[in-house]
Amino acid sequence: MKKSALIWTGALLVLSLSTLSFSMCKPDSAKGQTGPAEGDGKAKSDTEVVKPAAPPLDTALFMAKLNWNANGDTSGMWPVKGAYPNAGALLPFKRIVAYYGNFYSKKMGVLGEYSEDVVIEKLNGEIKKWQAADTTMEVIPAIHYIAATAQGAPGDAGKYRLRMPAAQIDKAIKMAQKMNALVFLDVQIALSTLPEEIPVLEKYLKMPNVHLGIDPEFSMKTGKKPGSVIGTMDAADINWTSDYLAKLVKANNLPPKILVVHRFTKAMVTNYKQIKLQPDVQIVMDMDGWGHQARKFNTYKQFIYKEPVQFTGFKLFYKNDLREPNSRVLTPAEVLKLKPQPIYIQYQ
Repeated sequence: MKKSALIWTGALLVLSLSTLSFSMCKPDSAKGQTGPAEGDGKAKSDTEVVKPAAPPLDTALFMAKLNWNANGDTSGMWPVKGAYPNAGALLPFKRIVAYYGNFYSKKMGVLGEYSEDVVIEKLNGEIKKWQAADTTMEVIPAIHYIAATAQGAPGDAGKYRLRMPAAQIDKAIKMAQKMNALVFLDVQIALSTLPEEIPVLEKYLKMPNVHLGIDPEFSMKTGKKPGSVIGTMDAADINWTSDYLAKLVKANNLPPKILVVHRFTKAMVTNYKQIKLQPDVQIVMDMDGWGHQARKFNTYKQFIYKEPVQFTGFKLFYKNDLREPNSRVLTPAEVLKLKPQPIYIQYQ
C-alpha cells in the first residue's frame, strides 16, 4: 500500500515499498536483567482463571541463540547488548514468517489478494521452506494485518488514516487461530499520532499472541499527504510505543511483546541510538524495501545492520521484487546469509 518513489541516499538508490490503494480500503460500515512481572497482590476469586507462569528464561540458551543469530559478525555491533527479556520471550528462540496486508485491498499484500484457505496454504508452504533452510531454529507463522491504513483523502477526522472495523481485526485473529499463528496489528498513523492510534487497539494487544507494527513511512510529521513524501519517526516515538506495550505486559501478566518498526531509508528513523531496550518488549527493525536482490541487501546493510537496535527483519515482495530487470524473490537460504540473520520475515 505504499507509493513507489526513487530516492538517492548517498550511492544507494532506495525504492519505497508498495502502492497506495486508497479506494480499495473502505470498511463495510462507517539495560540489566529483570525478572517476570509480579502479581498485583489482589486476592483471586474461586472462579477466576489464573494464567500459568511462563518457564524462567534460560539465559545460557538465550545468549547462545543470540550469538548464533549474529551469524559470525565480527564488527562488535551484533549481537546488541541489552537486558535479558522476561519469561515467555519469543526471540531469539523462534523465527517468525508473516503474511502482510489488509482484507479490503488486493494491492496491499497477500492477505487481501487470496481467500483465507489459500493464504493459510501458501503461508504454511513458506514456513516449510524456512524451516528446511535452518533446522536449528523453529519457524512459526504470523498474520500481519494493517489495522489503520494511510489514505489519500483526509476523512472525517482530517487525519488521512482509516481505522479498520473490529470485525476485520477479529477476522485476522480467527485466521491466525486456525494455524496457531501470531498476529501483528500494523498502524500507519498518517497525520494522526501514536498516542491517538495505539490505545484504540488495546483490547487486542492485551491478548498474549497479538503484537504490534508501526510504519514510519506514513508518519507525516510535516503535515503532507501520505504517499507524497516518505514519513519519519524518532526514537521518542518508538520509546513511547515500547513503554505503552511494556505497561500492558506488566498490568496483564503477559509474555513480552514484539514491536516491528519498518524501515528502508535513513531518515525514516531518527536518533536510533536513543531507542531504549527493556525486558517486556522486543524490537525488530524490519528492512521494508523492494527491488533487485542487490538493492535489498544494500538497504539492509545501510539502515539495519549499520544502525543496530535489537533484532532484525526482512521483507519479501511477491510482485514488487520482480519489477526490475533480472530481479526475483530471494530464497530463505540467500536471506539467511545476512549478518545478523533476520529473525522476522514478512511477505507482501
